[in-house]
Amino acid sequence: MTATAPMMMPMLARGRHRSPRRGACFMELASYLAGEPWTDSPACTDESLAHLARLVNDLSTDAARPELSAMIPSVIGLRGLGRGFADEIALIASVHALPVAAQERQRGIAVGMLRILGEVGDYTSHADELWKASARSMLTQYYGIERWAREFADRMGLVGGDRSATGAMTEIAARGIAEACVSDPDVRLRELLRAGITWAHECAGVNPAVVPELAPQHWAGVVRPART
Repeated sequence: MTATAPMMMPMLARGRHRSPRRGACFMELASYLAGEPWTDSPACTDESLAHLARLVNDLSTDAARPELSAMIPSVIGLRGLGRGFADEIALIASVHALPVAAQERQRGIAVGMLRILGEVGDYTSHADELWKASARSMLTQYYGIERWAREFADRMGLVGGDRSATGAMTEIAARGIAEACVSDPDVRLRELLRAGITWAHECAGVNPAVVPELAPQHWAGVVRPART
């Protein structure tokens, strides 16, 4: 019996690129596949999800990054995902990061979680209760970190009305995973992005089974293949 050859994957690179000749990141290839101008912030994908994809792309190792490419078609067309989607992405990232991040990162993540939950500051979130409940459950497992976060918020008098803070929270969480003392940070980053995409599909009412697979003919003309 002959083994099936693995599917050829595109070479993905860190950062932003002016053209495919200089490389391609996850979202830049998504813009190409969607028929949009070359950009890492295409109109075809909600900006909060695109932000997460850029983070995971850039924080993954060179060897592991091409494995993200199979998920690229699944972010195309995900727009209008609700008022709470940015907060939901931040909570998803935080729930994934809190168990493995270094203590300094854990503290910042916990402050952000409490802020979205409305337990510190005056921020009003429209996040789905599913992710709020998940965040509360996670915080109860790290009582010392949660207590520090509450005391810090009380001491600093956090008001937390700026929505842009959710993007920073997502970044802190993603970096916490990438820098964690674990054997599989690339796998964890990949699972984080997959979780964000899965939730986006849920919000958009998209059946993942109908998302087309990424095939070499879709990208071979603009991006070189990953070395195997």
